[in-house]
Amino acid sequence: MPVITFEYQDLQELGIDISKEKLIDILPMMGSDIEDFDDETIKVEFFPNRPDQLSVEGVARSLKGFLGIETGMPYYPSESSNMEVFVHEGLKEIRPYISFAVIENIKMDEKKLKQIMEFQEDLHWVIGRDRKKVAIGIHNLDVINGPFYYKAIGKDEITFIPLDSISEMTPLEILQEHDKGVKYAHLLEIHDKYPLIMDKDDNVLSMPPIINGELTKLTEETQNLLVDVTGTDQKAVNQALNIICASFGEIGGKIKTLKVVYPDKTVVTPDLTPKKKEVSVKNSNKISGLDLKAEDIKKLIMKARMDADIISDDKLEVTIPAYRVDILHEVDIIENIAVEYCFNKIESYLPDIASIAHTNKWYTSDKLLREVMVGLGFQEIMSLMLTNEENHYHNMLLDEDERVEVSQPISKDRTMIRKSLLNGLMEFLEDNTHEDLPQKIFEVGDVMYIDIAAETHTKVVKKMAGAIIHSNANFTEIKSTMATVMGNLGYEMKLEVLEHPSFIKGRCAKFSDISDNGKVEGFFGEINPEVITNFNLEYPTVAFELEFS
Repeated sequence: MPVITFEYQDLQELGIDISKEKLIDILPMMGSDIEDFDDETIKVEFFPNRPDQLSVEGVARSLKGFLGIETGMPYYPSESSNMEVFVHEGLKEIRPYISFAVIENIKMDEKKLKQIMEFQEDLHWVIGRDRKKVAIGIHNLDVINGPFYYKAIGKDEITFIPLDSISEMTPLEILQEHDKGVKYAHLLEIHDKYPLIMDKDDNVLSMPPIINGELTKLTEETQNLLVDVTGTDQKAVNQALNIICASFGEIGGKIKTLKVVYPDKTVVTPDLTPKKKEVSVKNSNKISGLDLKAEDIKKLIMKARMDADIISDDKLEVTIPAYRVDILHEVDIIENIAVEYCFNKIESYLPDIASIAHTNKWYTSDKLLREVMVGLGFQEIMSLMLTNEENHYHNMLLDEDERVEVSQPISKDRTMIRKSLLNGLMEFLEDNTHEDLPQKIFEVGDVMYIDIAAETHTKVVKKMAGAIIHSNANFTEIKSTMATVMGNLGYEMKLEVLEHPSFIKGRCAKFSDISDNGKVEGFFGEINPEVITNFNLEYPTVAFELEFS
């Protein structure tokens, strides 16, 4: 999760005079984790569902509400810049959406430049899925002239100086030779043309989502900004721009809109129009366990920096600012009510229900599986069911197939529900390369498949997987391990040759149970060296995965 660093003095400059000790007590109550602090600075980790808090201005805005310094929805007025952006037809299949804003009267210094860059990269991670879905460019407006053009340009059709370079390069050369180009080349290399943003004099501002041009680089003298956000999801593009504008608006930046002219429509960005939702007093009290009146709830909503109007004794209409992209449902508002009330003040109590607990049948076999694996010297790990296509498919050399995807992921790391446990084991080994070898790990967990015949169109299946890494890990070792595991579980193992992309050809086997004790099947072998490299490992690795029905 993103970690932001700011100085206590930054909060004072934004109107919050609070002691370090009190700040450290309060921030966790607002849904954050304090990573580190000293006498001058503090490092805070925020959940990805609150990208508006990824800047010190966003933190200060929330703190003012929590402390009662400022309540209600902040308003950031905007006016037209009288500038236009023209989007060319050729971008429809490449990177079709773009939003622009002008921010004037920004006071820039070295610290602010660093904060802007960190804020931009955090948004790339949280909203942008590492620039695939959304990419942001922030430019020095004083050295360029509108109107602006968002074009699809041939790979060698034009040259410009990319950021932090001294030589002109073609778009193709940037993807092949520039550090940022090589890192993000996979986002564009499948296309014949690449997106460029240019001004009326054909100056190149940016090659999204790769890199900005050196011409519009921000300096300590920069006062007026042009912000562009491009992407493959129009909603996410607009959300990112609104968050950025609100952050600059918090420090007095003057926000101006631009007309974005598509081949088939014209839109004005940014659109900071707030949205409205209703919240029930009854539902709020039921979920939070509190006993609040409509007037009490209104005050707490305003502390959360939203506006509220009481409709009846049980209903309030809540006005939600455009930068609060996390408010999707009534329960999100209720969560904010509980946060502002302060979780520490909510008294816990036992439910007035008589019940007798027993082990869920789904988990009765887990104890035996764990005992067998621990007895063989393995250490258990537990990973999330949510993963991402990069680790689950690409790094494991697998082709993408049908899967359950997250419709609105809060980060690029959690975009789908896993169908295998193996990539989770490899990620764990990658995170623990500093530990001594050998390492022997296993996991018992659920995966999910698409099943159209089921009521939910999904099917949950239990799996167990294990991995061993050390300098001499080999097929014989993992075969011996599997024979012992299957024997201890009461299964009789039948082996067949298996070609699996994640394993070395000729060193992978499929197994199934031929006894009458139940159905189980799986595979084991030596991990493909390319997979090992993809997870930044350096030693031979063997692994297995078995599935229970």
